[in-house]
Amino acid sequence: MFAEDDRATRDSTRLALELEGYHVITAASGQEALLAITEHRPELIILDLMMPSVDGLRVCRQLRSVGDKTPILLLTARTQIADRVVGLDAGADDYLTKPFALDELFARVRALLRRSSYGSDGEWIVLGDLRIDERGRRAFRNDRELILSKTEFDLLQLLAFNAGTVLEHGLIYDRIWGYDFGPDSKNLAVYIGYLRKKLELPGEEKLLRTVRGVGYVLIRP
Repeated sequence: MFAEDDRATRDSTRLALELEGYHVITAASGQEALLAITEHRPELIILDLMMPSVDGLRVCRQLRSVGDKTPILLLTARTQIADRVVGLDAGADDYLTKPFALDELFARVRALLRRSSYGSDGEWIVLGDLRIDERGRRAFRNDRELILSKTEFDLLQLLAFNAGTVLEHGLIYDRIWGYDFGPDSKNLAVYIGYLRKKLELPGEEKLLRTVRGVGYVLIRP
């Protein structure tokens, strides 16, 4: 699903994605996107941030409010970090700044689709009081369920699978986003912050550690 109000951008991007082998449903507004998503149940949603009437943020919030966990890539012409954080907080799994290179768009699409099927073997990862249901894509600490976005779950799953091993920034970017955005990117740090707040409540043992200049590690209890 690709929602974009600019017809030229919508048509050219749809054609490029189709040439890559994807079946693409398009929408010219957020309202059209919500109707098409309900009807077609796409595997991935690409949303322009600025659309008339119902914008990309409202679409994200609406989908997440009803429990829809379909991967969402948000396109935005806004370059400020605060603007990107708003999109991530609304429920987007990733963002791409306009104008974008098609190769980078394809890389983001591949990564999101790969992550949606990652860890589907039905096993549990158990680390002390942390339990991760890979098939159900649910995580628990003690008796409480962690309410995680798709990206937060994928990040926790990757760290837990490699518990005790420091994962470098570039490796995490490659496994989660399929693309290393370079040392100036704040995307990973933002999601680590989100995950840490949900994983470690006051009084609970700290599990997620930062190794400055290197990466992150989930410690074994």
